[in-house]
Amino acid sequence: MAEGDPWRDKAEHEGIPRNSGLYSRHSIVQCENASLEMCTLMNCLGYGPHIRQARRDAYREADRLNNARGTGIITMVTTGSKAEGLTRFLESDVDTMYVVEGIMCLENGVDSDKIPRETTVFTLITGVCYHGHSRLNLLELRGDIIPSIIRDALCEDENGRVLLSSALFVDVDNDRTSAPNVIRHERAGPSLPSSSGPFHTDNVYSLRCHCPVILSRWAERTRHWPPPDIVRKVVTMESFVTPVGFKGSEYQHVEWRICFNTAENELMSSLNNTQVYIYVLLKMVVKDVLKPVKKEITSYTVKNIVLWLAENNPQAQFNESSLFYWLREGLEKLRTAILKIELPYYMIPERNLMEACGLDEGQKCTWVYTITDMMNEGSNTLLRLPRIRKAIISHPEPLAWYNKKRVELELLALNFRNRTEQCMDKNGVINRSDPMHQAILSRIVELVREVHKRMNREGSRLNDLIEIYDMMLM
Repeated sequence: MAEGDPWRDKAEHEGIPRNSGLYSRHSIVQCENASLEMCTLMNCLGYGPHIRQARRDAYREADRLNNARGTGIITMVTTGSKAEGLTRFLESDVDTMYVVEGIMCLENGVDSDKIPRETTVFTLITGVCYHGHSRLNLLELRGDIIPSIIRDALCEDENGRVLLSSALFVDVDNDRTSAPNVIRHERAGPSLPSSSGPFHTDNVYSLRCHCPVILSRWAERTRHWPPPDIVRKVVTMESFVTPVGFKGSEYQHVEWRICFNTAENELMSSLNNTQVYIYVLLKMVVKDVLKPVKKEITSYTVKNIVLWLAENNPQAQFNESSLFYWLREGLEKLRTAILKIELPYYMIPERNLMEACGLDEGQKCTWVYTITDMMNEGSNTLLRLPRIRKAIISHPEPLAWYNKKRVELELLALNFRNRTEQCMDKNGVINRSDPMHQAILSRIVELVREVHKRMNREGSRLNDLIEIYDMMLM
């Protein structure tokens, strides 16, 4: 990395907001060179545009294959970092949303006449809940067969209106029997986490939602980003409600949270490389430096900071030579959110993402001081991040060689999973004689052996090929 600490400049130089009186031209060039080097490193670490797109395509195909084999009652949608293409095959949880078909939740005042007659309709009652949350009032029970997860979660409020209980909805699903090799974990918000070997999944059951007024308010904001075509696309995309009420609410057992998962996937896909790298680095700061224990701050907090940065600033200023400037801006926004316990939700600004986050005064002060120190450290702050520190040490040749092998292995692993799904019959039996299935597996074994051989040559005594495979994909 280039030396010096000029990334705090705020003069106008080649489209980057800086103060030219603070640093010399030489320091500015150092900052830009360091930013360019960091972008190259991020690409080597698996965050470049090509691998991101390959991951997105693979998970969309996995969803298509799984839904084609399903009963049609539930539709599976991969969301979060996997759908964004920002995490490796075994890195972090897979966020999976299971959408119950035949149900639609409508914003109050929206005409239900165009909804298919067999669809059961609920009305969003938002006025009695915290911003971004709602109760679901049964408008019309349609169809001959109502899914048990819906029927068993119906209840009445104090006025005799039929509501859908979020608490009962989760309980009904939580009572279902899991596959023999799946371990279910304690509920976390709307999620029912589970794991099977190295695979960890956050499972969220949800319902489709149509809320044109909320999306229109979002679309009408004055902005630099996203471009008009993406705004128009987002407005037409599906929304959802998930079974979790506002923390501390007396009625959270009948409250639901309004979400825009697929729209947010589209927005994240339209960020440029510099914006994506800022997001990834800020997530590393939260995970590896702040280390929240009770999810007081999450990657979703960081995502909203980056979305606001993108919307409120000219896109030409987000270039590879300005990475460090915008990373500092992101850290400042994160520090302010912690200090004030306030961060507006990007889709519904009235909802404060930091509200009821459980952050105590001592922890708040510690994190504010830590982030302030990082902002003053300049580019050296990246040495606090284990993955970046290791990459800098091994850069360039060993990292380039290993990254080439790791990226190929990850693409093979994604394709192998999807090919396995294609080779599976209705009873779950896999046709392992399939030539493509065998070819992919053969190349995976060959790649892991290559890495194992070099590791041994350089002094490692790790000989478990499965462990090496897992480590490469984490």
